[in-house]
Amino acid sequence: MTAPDSKAKALTPALVLGVLGVVYGDIGTSPLYALRAALLHFVDGGLEHWEILGILSLIVWALILTVTVKYVVFILRADNRGEGGILALMALAQRGFENERMRWAIALIGIVGACLFFGDGIITPAISVLSAVEGLKVVSPHFEEAVIPIAVAILLALFLVQFGGTGRMGAVFGPVCAVWFGALAVLGLWEVVQTPYVLMALSPHYAIQFCITYKLAAFIAFGSVVLAVTGAEALYADMGHFGRQPIRWAWLWLVLPALTLNYLGQGALLLRDPEALENPFFLLAPEWFRLPLVFLATAATIIASQAMISGAYTIARQCVQLGFIPRLEVKHTSETEEGQIYMPQVNLLLLIGVVILVLSFHTSDNLAAAYGIAVTGTFVCTSILAIIVFRRHFGWAWVASIGVFGPLLLLDLLFFFSNVLKIPQGGYVPLVLGAALFAMMTTWHRGRELLFARFRQDGLPLKSFIARLPQSRTIRVPGTAVFMTSQADFLPGALLHNLKHNKVLHERVLFVTVTNEGIPVVDPERRRVVDQLAPDIHRIGLHYGFQESPNIPKELEALREIGIPFEPMQTSYFLGRETVVPAAVPKMSRWRQWLFTIMSRNAVPATEFFRIPSDRVVELGVRVAI
Repeated sequence: MTAPDSKAKALTPALVLGVLGVVYGDIGTSPLYALRAALLHFVDGGLEHWEILGILSLIVWALILTVTVKYVVFILRADNRGEGGILALMALAQRGFENERMRWAIALIGIVGACLFFGDGIITPAISVLSAVEGLKVVSPHFEEAVIPIAVAILLALFLVQFGGTGRMGAVFGPVCAVWFGALAVLGLWEVVQTPYVLMALSPHYAIQFCITYKLAAFIAFGSVVLAVTGAEALYADMGHFGRQPIRWAWLWLVLPALTLNYLGQGALLLRDPEALENPFFLLAPEWFRLPLVFLATAATIIASQAMISGAYTIARQCVQLGFIPRLEVKHTSETEEGQIYMPQVNLLLLIGVVILVLSFHTSDNLAAAYGIAVTGTFVCTSILAIIVFRRHFGWAWVASIGVFGPLLLLDLLFFFSNVLKIPQGGYVPLVLGAALFAMMTTWHRGRELLFARFRQDGLPLKSFIARLPQSRTIRVPGTAVFMTSQADFLPGALLHNLKHNKVLHERVLFVTVTNEGIPVVDPERRRVVDQLAPDIHRIGLHYGFQESPNIPKELEALREIGIPFEPMQTSYFLGRETVVPAAVPKMSRWRQWLFTIMSRNAVPATEFFRIPSDRVVELGVRVAI
């Protein structure tokens, strides 16, 4: 049983070009460094032909098993209403369980995957751009001192233009990547024709022989082989933009053949000239084409970096909507495309991290040691969640689900633990970053749970207040008051404080609760749930998916359609600003309380996040002990 492709799109050349530019930018630049990084483990004593064929065979079969079988054939079926990605898969897996502990355990897997994705998001631009610019050293040794400054300048420019949105840049992404993949195929094919013996690497026999012969050394080499499949997660994460059919078609008929030919071409070159290991990718090209190839490779790596940056924005917004991190500023860069966003805080943190990596590691070979753990960790999380989704959501038998994804999970674990060996050489970078993000996400989620529990414990049930209202002597004043509350069944603290200090209540009152669903986009008919509690007093439930950004005034203006008067200029919004203080018996450790407080203070104000006019807002502070 497969999921319906709710965002199926017609297979057109324009769509395939878009897929090449956005989805395959990262994996398409792996030939710049993957084969060389894997073979560097075996250069002592010279490279034997069977060693080259063995590494090539491992790379080819990694592309077939991890990308083609796992992602293209199976994972792309698991769309969450047309959307993909680790958090979409997590939300899909949670639907199969009512038990809160199981749901939280699944959420932890999703959080780990998301944290590792951000680690990948920092390393990908650094290693991709650096490896492309290093091609200048092949053109002329005199360029060696200029590699770092040029790479940093390109990265600075890339991040500084993000505020303008990806729409304009996206217009050239596809054609450039089409030229790039064409160049990969042609350069590789030329060498394969000259040394057809290299085609023996397509047989898994060489991969198996290599592993049996080298054992531990082969296991270590797996940490570099996996560099050839980095970017595979993008196939699934970007499914919502293009649909599964164009992604599958582009991979099977364009990207996989081009990558395979290029890796085989590099191997053929090394079979004839082992000294070409200095930079086998750029040495594939004739001397007259090397400088243009550097420019083309740099453009391709910028595109790959752009795709990862845009993905980081998407994952960050999903984390905000799912309640894992505080509210962040989200700027929409397109009037027609909801998915085109710019997040200044995320962009700045990525830029700082990328520049630090380039200045610290200096070369793509050094960065290759840091690369891999984040990617393979995400692979492992995806496989675990896939077992659950295909069993619980699609109704597969446990035997079928584990039979399909169990071997793929073992391969992912093999890749992951081989990268663990690289921790001292730089693999600690994504782990430290992931651990810090994991601590932040779990602290924020736990802190919000305790905060909401305190509200329910100390709050007055809304029904009790409504029942007493006719007997009270509360003065009603003209206008509309909107009270934002996270607890739909309890009276907002802001209203209690307003009554206590101002002794009045507006003639029209709206209690608004925003609920984030575990789906990408909420259908328009399910957006608003309206309950009339008393004359001119309504409870409004607004539902958003994790791919959407709330717009409270816009939704409230739509209430006129069902007969509820709403005048924006006669409306005041009442928000509570909580100051968290330690309880007599704290529910969180001291360091978590400190971290939660810092995150709360630096969260984007609710007025900005919900797009509420700042001149219509009244904030009332309250101290909450947790």
